[in-house]
Amino acid sequence: MRKILVIGAGKSASFLIKYLLEKSTEENLHIIVGDINIQNARKLINNHENGQAINLDIFSKHSRQDAIENADIVVSMLPARYHIEVARDCITYGKHMVTASYVSKEMEDLDNAAKNKGLVFMNEIGVDPGIDHMSAMKVIDEIRSKGGKMILFESFTGGLVAPESDDNLWNYKFTWNPRNVVLAGQGSAAKFLQEGTYKYIPYNRLFRRTEFLEIDGYGRFEAYANRDSLKYQDAYGMEDIETLYRGTMRRVGFSRAWNVFVQLGMTDDSYHIEDSENMSYRDFINAFLPYSPTDSVELKFRHALKIDQDDIVWDKLEELDIFSDTKMVELKDGTPAQILQKILMDSWTLQDDDIDMIVMYHKFGYELNGKMHQIDSTMVAKGDDRTYTAMSKTVGLPVAIATLAILNEKITTPGVQIPIHKEIYDPILEELQGFGIKFIEKEVPYLGYNPLNV
Repeated sequence: MRKILVIGAGKSASFLIKYLLEKSTEENLHIIVGDINIQNARKLINNHENGQAINLDIFSKHSRQDAIENADIVVSMLPARYHIEVARDCITYGKHMVTASYVSKEMEDLDNAAKNKGLVFMNEIGVDPGIDHMSAMKVIDEIRSKGGKMILFESFTGGLVAPESDDNLWNYKFTWNPRNVVLAGQGSAAKFLQEGTYKYIPYNRLFRRTEFLEIDGYGRFEAYANRDSLKYQDAYGMEDIETLYRGTMRRVGFSRAWNVFVQLGMTDDSYHIEDSENMSYRDFINAFLPYSPTDSVELKFRHALKIDQDDIVWDKLEELDIFSDTKMVELKDGTPAQILQKILMDSWTLQDDDIDMIVMYHKFGYELNGKMHQIDSTMVAKGDDRTYTAMSKTVGLPVAIATLAILNEKITTPGVQIPIHKEIYDPILEELQGFGIKFIEKEVPYLGYNPLNV
């Protein structure tokens, strides 16, 4: 049997493994799932006859290399920073590799080695990045095939809670790695193109520079800018485009409330807080506020952030119980970001009967025959439950479909790559429709970046 090694059995792996197991008999597959916690792997394999769970510590060179050498193709569902060790082993043992993560500089440097060995290293084949690339390039290629010239491209994605499970004031729950949510936007200023001008938003202003979007049947959303909207300018062939913007979607009001944590420094991950394991949530909040012999923590908080007591932001903060003097941090030498994550997980963890939702929105502005046109393309996908989530569906299924296509030699171009070519995106997008992942495209009046100017 042909052996597929999946490294990592976390939140995004459930649909990936389910798909491969369901295809295993007809495709003659043996699915090996390796995780540092073998129970995670066993749960997702669920005693399937063509599945195997193994204990795999990515830091154990011997066990990692043994598993990779024994496989025909390797899927890495690890955190992005660990892909490179797997990739180097895949070069050594001549194995194709698939990941859902962004192409790092270290991964890019393996391009020649992969090409020399005839290996496909497919990256960015999840949801964002992944489905966003494929669905965008499909429309862009169609516009260009008609002779159109791209003027504007905006792309937004959000992992959110579905309306039927939306039961908190933030309209949000964790649907993937909570750490990534807490640290979102850090590292560098967001940069993008707006009507021919380069624009930059530093982290301390990121969550106060949002724009609004409407999706039929699902209402209004807001979006804040991703760190680097320009990184795909060359890959998408948009060297002359006037507006290029990529962002993250939330429900309206989330960003203004989240900005409170940013302004106080609670999302900082660069230092540790002494004696944090003995802090209450209230102590943690108070650590960021001025001393006062008389004023309460709540009063100091509102004064420091200029929040009125009847502001909905204040209700959102109180809902998180961040002023509790009985709930304990319990993290030894935690960073502010780690402690904030722990507090948020009390309120934002998906419950057994919760359903999540992925939303995606593309705007395409183009010129054709002397006239300006615009296409808006939207996608909404919902999960089944807290294990088989929309996040795991939209991340895992493209990974699984691409893995099988590489194994069956339907994708053969070697090297480190992303799914921006028709021979890759066409069959994958078509198959995804059968899983309810489909885009609705509609022609709308061209409004440019700022509709108020029209």
